[in-house]
Amino acid sequence: MSSHARWIVWIIAAVFCIDAAAMRTQSAKVDLTGSWTFTVQSDAGTSNPMVTFKQNGEKFTGHYSSMLVGEAELTGVVKGQTIEFTVRAEVQGAPLELKYTGTIESKDSMKGTLTTGGFGDGTFTAKRN
Repeated sequence: MSSHARWIVWIIAAVFCIDAAAMRTQSAKVDLTGSWTFTVQSDAGTSNPMVTFKQNGEKFTGHYSSMLVGEAELTGVVKGQTIEFTVRAEVQGAPLELKYTGTIESKDSMKGTLTTGGFGDGTFTAKRN
């Protein structure tokens, strides 16, 4: 094989490797848009809020519905496999802020922690509906 032919084979192999790496990076991005069921374990007990996300790039908005909080809007950000979002609501006239921080495990599941600003922190898992 001539040095010119080896050079061409090397270039093709390099392009293939770069393309494969780009495909892995793109496949790691998960679009959270849709309806999710959360299971939250906290000092207040277990709850199952329903959450709807609408993602646009790294940012997303959504709707949160639970027995404790009622109906509330949320905003958040996803970077790589990390998700963070905040729900601001009022419970019996008092402001409440729920902050969820977690890891996306697959396109259909995530888990993490919940902080409530003094009302009992906890953990969560979530599955796409």
